[in-house]
Order: sequence, then structure tokens, then C-alpha cells
Amino acid sequence: DTHDAVLIYRVAGGIILPKLMNITPHMKRLEMDASLSGTELAQVSRVLQASGSMVHFFDELRDDKNLELLRLYDLAAKIITLPDVTRRLNTAIELDGRITDEASFELKQIRQKITTTEQAIRQKMQEYTRGKSADYLTDALITMRNERYVLPVKAEYRNKFGGVVHDQSQTGQTLYIEPQAVVDMNNRLRQAQVAELHEEHRILLELSELIRPMASDILNNAVILGHFDFVNAKAMHAYAMKATEPLVSDDNHINLRQARHPLIDQNKVVANDIVIGEDYQAIIITGPNTGGKTITIKTLATLQAMAQSGLYITADEFSTVGIFDEIYADIGDEQSIEQSLSTFSSHMVNIIDILKHADDKSLVIVDELGAGTDPQEGASLAIAILDALGEKGSYVVATTHYPELKAYGFNRAQTINASMEFDVESLKPTYRFMLGVPGRSNALEISKRLGLDQSIIDEARSLTSQDSQDLNEMIADLVAKRQEVIAKVAELDEQLAQANERAATLETQQDKFERAKDRELIDAKKEANHIVADTKKRADKIISDLRDRKSTRLNSSHKRSS
Repeated sequence: DTHDAVLIYRVAGGIILPKLMNITPHMKRLEMDASLSGTELAQVSRVLQASGSMVHFFDELRDDKNLELLRLYDLAAKIITLPDVTRRLNTAIELDGRITDEASFELKQIRQKITTTEQAIRQKMQEYTRGKSADYLTDALITMRNERYVLPVKAEYRNKFGGVVHDQSQTGQTLYIEPQAVVDMNNRLRQAQVAELHEEHRILLELSELIRPMASDILNNAVILGHFDFVNAKAMHAYAMKATEPLVSDDNHINLRQARHPLIDQNKVVANDIVIGEDYQAIIITGPNTGGKTITIKTLATLQAMAQSGLYITADEFSTVGIFDEIYADIGDEQSIEQSLSTFSSHMVNIIDILKHADDKSLVIVDELGAGTDPQEGASLAIAILDALGEKGSYVVATTHYPELKAYGFNRAQTINASMEFDVESLKPTYRFMLGVPGRSNALEISKRLGLDQSIIDEARSLTSQDSQDLNEMIADLVAKRQEVIAKVAELDEQLAQANERAATLETQQDKFERAKDRELIDAKKEANHIVADTKKRADKIISDLRDRKSTRLNSSHKRSS
């Protein structure tokens, strides 16, 4: 659906729909034999008009033979257009729900009578606001009381106009009087207004009866229009985010190329390649805080969830996603004051629930696995949890501080280490994801650059186990080699691009040469054909002349012999 919507957005600027209201309650009321108000009928009318426009829109798209849609043509074909009903509602009901004069002949006549009577009343009342009668008024204006036209008359002159007193001011000095001369006209106006209400009620009932048999079809149209609005929103989102359509792996192999977290400014976010599923099913990301571990695992989970929701993803083209039955996540501090759970306990409640339900169709994302307790116990517990998830065949991405898990990543099958790059020179994380390289402790180097006394650093280094130092040196060597490989790959990519460019240039020149050669051959053939045709023409003329001469000689000889 999203693929089709993106094509339409590219070719036609998107699926244009007016703002529509939810008409589900209206259709339910029709099923209960109730009649709809003018506002409700106007909303139904908008749905019917949009339905017709949508069918016409897709008919025009279908005429474009180059625009092949996978699903939306079939969906549009399910819209049931009701042109006669649409026309009737459009004629009878304004967009704001008011009933038009054209709704019925009787209503038009009644409203004309109301207009004529109101004009007559106003004309008569205006006579009182001018000349000598105006002196009897508190103010020279015409107003309404109890839905009847009245004048504001000074209390002492109440007998000057006769008629009916409908109201008085708070002080009692002004009486709102309906003059005797307009009482009959006001009566006729009121009768016409009542007739108008009755006719409007009859029209609403008639229109409700008209659409009642089609309520389910109209509601189905509204659902389809809602879906078109939804997929169009996804297409607009894809363009706004510069997102791409992912490929889907039946084997749940994820390969996100230059993946970017969708909620971070796309001009600032650091893109990373994230791969899992084919060669390994678990990634252990180690390293210090503020390096981007949590954002990286959130990026993976969010993009996978987006893809399974039919959204394009913020990653480069040809990125691959899987299809998981569930995506489980334990990220952040979810302490519950109400349950008096500690940080460790709250995480364990989530982990226990995940272990109960996860299987080989699950993607499990865990941040700071085993944190919040004794480091040695926490590391052991983290390893045991990872083993349990591995036995279930789940796809797992976990972050941790524990150095013990660096060795776990090397020793366990289907598991790989990863870390976030840190620039020791600038003392800042680069937020680049390094797959295959465990996190390195930078505490001593950072302290040295910040100015900590060398003797203290040497003392700390002497207290650090040789295994930890060897591991850090090994990681530093891995990082250096990785950077060399990245630089070499970049150099090779540049050389390949240059080679491809030269090959493309040569291919273009070869094409030009072949076309020139073909033109030369065609021109040569044309010239040869022209020469042959000219020669044949001259030969035919010579033969014809010879035949004429021979015929002349024969005739002459025949005459002499005679």
C-alpha cells in the first residue's frame, strides 16, 4: 500500500482528500430507524462526494499505462459510487448542514413568503422610527422579543401604538411593544416559520430514508477513504524523512544500511550499518555511557517496527528487514514507586516476562543487561539470560558495561561483539557503531588528557589486571585495523567509482562509434543503391534505344525488299 502511495505522490502529488468526519455513529442511527440532522447529512454527503472523486482519480491514474500499482487499484474498485444520491444530498444540504431552498418546491415557496412578510413588517416598523412617532421611542431601532418584531417605546407613550407588550427594560422606562398594525403580519410570519420547520423536518426524514438502504455501502466507502488517507500520510512521511522502501527477508536477515534514528534531526544524526541474522543472531554492545549504545539499539527496533507497520525506513536503499511475531524491549529505568521496585527489580520483571514469551520469531532488545546489582553477579546473570534467549533462537541485541561479556561475544556461537567508537583525542564519542569490535575502556587515557598526574595514572595501571590491559590493547589494535580497513575501502570505492566512470565514458564513446558506423553503412548502402538504380536506368535507356534502332533498320530493309 505504501509503495503504491509513494508512486502516486511522486506522479500526482499524492491522494487528495477533503477533511471528513467519522460517520460511523450516523450509520448506526440509520440502522436504528432514526433520522439524521442537516449537519450529519452534510458529513455523509462529503463522504459520497469524496468517493466519486476518488474513483475518478484512480480511473485517470489507470489511463497512465506506465503507473502500475500493486494494490490500490483493487481497493479503489471496491468504492460504490451513488451519483443520484450524491446529487440529491448536494442539492438539498449545504456544507454546514443548512437545508437549501432547492431541497423542495414547498420549502422554496415558504421561504419566499417569509422573506416577503419580513420585508413588509420591517417597512411598516421603519415608518415608526421616522417622523413624529420617533419621539415616542427610546431608540430609533427595530428589535426582536419572543421571535416577534417590536419597538423600544418610552413607558409613558405605551398607548400610542396599541398592540402587545412583550418585554420591558430593567428600569421599567422602556417597553418593547409589538404595534397593533403589525400583529397580523407577525402572526403570518410565525405561521410561515412553523411551516418552514415542519418542511425541513420532512426533508431530513426523506433524505434519511433515501440513504438508509445504502448505509453499509456508504460506511464501507468511508473506511476505504480513511485507508487512502492513511497510506497517503505514510507516503508524505516517507518523503519528509527521505525514507526508503526496505527489502523483506523471509529468513529474518536484517541489514540496515546507514540507518538513522527517525526522531533525531536527519541533518545531524550519525548513520550506522546494523546487521544481524545471517552470520549471527546476537550482538553484545559494550562500552561506556553517552557513546550512543542505547540510540543504536532503539534505531534497530524502531526501524524494524516501522517496516512491519508498512512505513518506509530512514536507511539507505536496499536495506533489509525481517518479519518478527514480537519485538520485545527493556530500555530505560522503569521503576515503579507503587510496587516499591528497585531499578534492578523492575528490569528483571521485564526480562522474566520476555523469557516466558520469546521464541525464534522474536527480536529482543535489552539495554544495560544485568545492571543495578553486584557487578560479578550481574555479569553472570547477563550471560545466563543471553544463553537462555540463544536456546530459544531469539534475535538479541543487548548493551552492557560488564567486561566479562566481551569474552562472551568471542566465545559463543551465533554471537558477535560490537561497540561505539570514541575519539580519545577530542574526548568525544563519534556515535559510530563498530561491529565485531568490543568496547574499550578509555578511563586512563581520558584522565591523562584531562591532566591527572602521571604517577596516579601509572599507579592505576599497575593495579589493573594484566588481562584487562591486554584486552584493551587488543581492542585498540582492532579499532586501528578497522579504521585502516575503512580508509582502504573508501579508497577502493573511489577507485572503483573512477573506473566505472571511465568504463561508462568508453561505453558511451563505443556507442557513438557504433552509431556513426551504422550511419556510414546506411549512407553507403543508400548511395550504392542510388548508383545501381541510375546505372540500371541508363542501361534500360540504351537497350531501349538499341531496340528502336533495330526496329527502324528492319522496317527500312522490309520496304526496300518490297
